[in-house]
Order: sequence, then C-alpha cells, then structure tokens
Amino acid sequence: MKRVFIVVLDSFGIGQAPDADEFGDNGSNTLEAVVQSGKFNCPVMKKLGLFNIDGVNCFEKEKSPMASFGKLVEISKGKDTTTGHWEMAGIVSKKPFPVFPQGFPKEIVARLEKVFGKGILCNKPYSGTQVIADFGKEHLETGKPIVYTSADSVLQIACHEDVVPVEKLYEMCRKAREIMQGKFAVGRIIARPFKGEVGEFYRTTNRHDFSLVPPENNLLKILQIQQFDVISIGKIYDIFAGSGIDKSFPTKGNSEGLEKLLEMQKEDFNGLCFLNLCDFDMLYGHRNDVDGYANALSEADSYLGKFIEKMQEEDVLMIVADHGCDPSTKSTDHSRENVPCLVYSKKLQSKNMGTKKGFNHIGATVLKLLNAKEGNNKVLAEKFSLV
Repeated sequence: MKRVFIVVLDSFGIGQAPDADEFGDNGSNTLEAVVQSGKFNCPVMKKLGLFNIDGVNCFEKEKSPMASFGKLVEISKGKDTTTGHWEMAGIVSKKPFPVFPQGFPKEIVARLEKVFGKGILCNKPYSGTQVIADFGKEHLETGKPIVYTSADSVLQIACHEDVVPVEKLYEMCRKAREIMQGKFAVGRIIARPFKGEVGEFYRTTNRHDFSLVPPENNLLKILQIQQFDVISIGKIYDIFAGSGIDKSFPTKGNSEGLEKLLEMQKEDFNGLCFLNLCDFDMLYGHRNDVDGYANALSEADSYLGKFIEKMQEEDVLMIVADHGCDPSTKSTDHSRENVPCLVYSKKLQSKNMGTKKGFNHIGATVLKLLNAKEGNNKVLAEKFSLV
C-alpha cells in the first residue's frame, strides 16, 4: 500500500472496557447512547461493519460489511487522548499521567505565578464553560489567568483574548509545560482563550494543546526515519508535540478537518495521514449533548462516504477512537471503553478481526501495510498487525 489514512473519532467508545470499574465507568457505552438519538444517521459506517463488531448489539448488522471490523481494548493505564494516541503509536503507558483532584500543590502554584508575573485564579477541577462564567469577571478586573484542571491529566489556562492576546497565552502555556515535568508531568497543558462580556463569555476556537514529548521510538518517528511521509490534521501535532511529523494542518473543528482530509486525498504522498476529530469529545461528550454528538457523527459519516468514493487502489482507511466519553451518563469526563477499528481498502478482503488487546495493533498494521520496519519497538511488531 502507498497511503494510509487514520481517522480518529475522538471519544467514540463502543462499550465499557473490562477494567471500567477501576475507573468508575461501569455501564458506559458512547455508541449505544448516540444511536438512541434521532440525529444519528451513519449508513457509511454501518456498511463498513461498525455494528458487526463483537459485542455491539444496538443497531441492525450489515449483511456483507465492506471493511474488516474489530474491537480494541486499551492496555495503558489511562483514558485520555494522549494515552490513547500514544498507544496507537506503540507507546504503552504503564503508569497513568498524574491528576490533581484537589488542585495543583502550592509549590507548583508558586512557580506558575513567578513565570506569569502575577497570581492565578481558581486552581480547582472545573467545567471549562463554568470556570469562565465564575471567574471571568475577576480575570477581566485583575488580568490574572484562570488555571484549572479536570478529571483528566491536564493543566488548563483560560484568558480573555482582549486581556491576554492568544500568542501570549500560548507562551504562558509553554512556560507551564516546562514546569509540569517529572511527578507533575500532566499529559497536556491546554490554552483555553475566550471572549465576550460578563454573563456572555464563550470559548473561541483558538484552543491549543501542549503535550509531553513522546519517546522517540514511536510509529511517527519510525516512519519518518524510513523516509515515509507523515502528515497530521487537527490536534495530532499537539498530541505528539510535533515529533515525527513532516506536515501539519491545524483545524478549528471537525468540518475543517474532514475538508482537509478530502484535500489530502488529492495529494501524491507515500506514508501516513493522521486525523483527529475532536468535536465529538470537546463539544458534545464533555457537555452531555447526545443529539449534538449524534449529529456530528452523521456529518462525519457523510464525509467518509465522499472519501471512500475517491479512494485509490493503494489507499487504506482506518477508522478508530482513543477512548470513550458517554454523553448520556451523569459524568462529564472520559469513560474507559473499548474502541472500534474499521479497516477498508479496495485491495483488502473484509473480515471479523475480533477483539484485540492493545491500541498498538493500529500502529503495527500501518507498518505492515506500508512494508515498513518496526525498528526497536516490539510493541509494533508484525505479529500485532490486523491484516
């Protein structure tokens, strides 16, 4: 094969993982939740075999699926975006990234305030929309950044764009990234700019993530070293801190990402195009918006139909997810779920891939399809390939 396109439906879990109870996520099933919505209409993914995956019993199965279909079980100790994507690339996180349910410790706050040159507001786990509603007025009056976290391993900094210009906020995040290392090494530092007046604040699309730099021996670097093209769309660049990526196309939402996917399909390259669609998670899963989630899936499904129509003989499409975020539960956090894996190519015969332990099967499959070596990464050995 010449080109592999990975499309990550961020947070599109298909049912609780075997260890869901350890994460407080018993009963979570993102797919089952959104299928109940009248906004759900995904004939393309149905045709590919989404509902033929073992254990998926919430919709009519396809008689003759176009793609190979299967279920992947995460082996890393986490349920966040960074952990999920890194595992796809052959990095298994044996320890979860640190979380701060009581807020960040005094020593960290002191260091942050020193590099920011002013105090901070909040320092608690908080909803991203609620935190600007509660602290936005004081931020406007004092200029102090709003620093908060969540159930995930993140440090988020929210600032009004008229008070702290976006580029200055990004620089603050870079400084925070330097501080948050070692035992404080959260998976991501996230810039959360917002605008509006008191009582009407809203987050803008200028969010930016600053991840830890992954270990060198991962799928993207392995491909790059062997002279394959590595192209990222959406927040893939942020998730891997730019490591192993030749070309990057940031986006401000699913639609822009899917349009860029169709554009890249017209380009002549040899290697991997890696796309993350973050709206499912950021706009709908975390906000318990079942209809919004279902509608976004339906829109993505339509784009995937256009993509498949124009696929070349040596193209492969892989549709996967990185974790769950069931919008029908009381929780607004990620959920520990199994994820779908659909692999389609004109040259590949469809099959039931069953249940596989490890998202690393995705990276191993990419290497085999491109006839690339796994280097020293045994987590990406050919024995893990799905094809």
